[in-house]
Amino acid sequence: MQSVGLREFRANLHKYTSQGLEPIVVTSHGAAIGYYIPARPGPQVQDLAALKEAVRKIAALLAASGVKQEELIADFQKARQSEHTA
Repeated sequence: MQSVGLREFRANLHKYTSQGLEPIVVTSHGAAIGYYIPARPGPQVQDLAALKEAVRKIAALLAASGVKQEELIADFQKARQSEHTA
């Protein structure tokens, strides 16, 4: 578990709260005064790689089928509207 001084934690709060997946011990004068435990993990490297691969495959399928991206988006929007009105 990472240990960070209160001043450092406060000065770099965004960095510690947006990047970390591991709990942090917040200290003051070397004594633990609190813990920061992330509520939800951020995207993992594997998740991002899988999403990029999915985008590549979808682009290839669209190109092979001749369907334009704009047509797909229009169909999706129509489907969502019909769900909301039903």
